[in-house]
Amino acid sequence: MEVELARTFLEILRQGSFSAAAKALHVTQTTVTARIHKLEEHLQCRLLTRDRGGITMTGDGERFADHAAQLVQIWETLQRELPLPQGIDRVVALGGEASLWHPLLSRWMSELRQRFPQLAVRIQIGERRELQQKLTQGALDAILVHQADYWPGMQVALVQEEKLVMVQTPGAGAADPYVYVDWGEVFRREHDAVLPQLASPVMMLNLGPLALEYLLANAGSGYFRLSAVQDYLDTGRLERVSRMPEFAYPVYLVHPRERLSSPLKDALSLLNGAA
Repeated sequence: MEVELARTFLEILRQGSFSAAAKALHVTQTTVTARIHKLEEHLQCRLLTRDRGGITMTGDGERFADHAAQLVQIWETLQRELPLPQGIDRVVALGGEASLWHPLLSRWMSELRQRFPQLAVRIQIGERRELQQKLTQGALDAILVHQADYWPGMQVALVQEEKLVMVQTPGAGAADPYVYVDWGEVFRREHDAVLPQLASPVMMLNLGPLALEYLLANAGSGYFRLSAVQDYLDTGRLERVSRMPEFAYPVYLVHPRERLSSPLKDALSLLNGAA
């Protein structure tokens, strides 16, 4: 089946009509209609119905929609990765949450390039559920996340027992803001129970690296991963706030149990060192 047929089907769902899909794809409506007819002939079933109310998926159409998205995504991934650059003979695609880029993912990527120069490394940063979806679809070989969902066929391993600690800029006082970094549902629940006086802050961000960047440029305090702030603690740009609770923030590796390729094995062999 041609990938363009699946892409056209998905565009109709996104746009809500054949005509709007045609404009988005820069083709005629007749072409869009012909592609859907051809797709339905290939699959031997009706995928879409049209009436005055618009486009409606049939039961077969709903089932095909998820597979179509996977098909298009895998095809686009292959187009980006092939042909391999000169001197490269293998590829590994890894994913991670944004808060894990520094230092874990960046250090892991550097070690991979040094130890395996013929291995191409693809890194995707994203939200946990998005990364898990790409992992199940085959677009990623492994992901690093702070909260692992267990589901059939996936191997979950603890990589690092990370801690969230409260730090502040030197000399920060009561007038300087507490920056509430949203580290996820578990952290919010534990944080608000232990520190109810900080549960409704003036400033709140959901991305740790941006919050840390703000804190270093201004004054205030907040909870951050110890590994991310250790260098700033060592140089005196930040300091620990005494007698404040610490929160566990583990890092998990997730990968398909039956899809452990040679490039992924090489990558995993260096992960503990990077952590």
